[in-house]
Amino acid sequence: MLAQLAGLFMLLLATAVFVYYTIWTLFMPFVEEDHALHSLFPPRVWAIRIPVILILIGIGVVGSFLSMVMIKSGNKKRAKLAEKQGKKVN
Repeated sequence: MLAQLAGLFMLLLATAVFVYYTIWTLFMPFVEEDHALHSLFPPRVWAIRIPVILILIGIGVVGSFLSMVMIKSGNKKRAKLAEKQGKKVN
């Protein structure tokens, strides 16, 4: 039940972000600059900066995770190889 509520919350949040971003990037350029709706949105330059920043952070996190997994895997293989060689020598 808790997982379903969490999923519903994430779906609603993603939908709200999508609708907000779509209005901001696709419809607000056609609204006059002095209209009150412009106060609800940041400057348009951030419509590019925010996704680029999020993509760079995501690439960094995924790259760090893959690096950690590869290092741990290499350490395990090295330990197994050392153990094997130790048994053969004796």
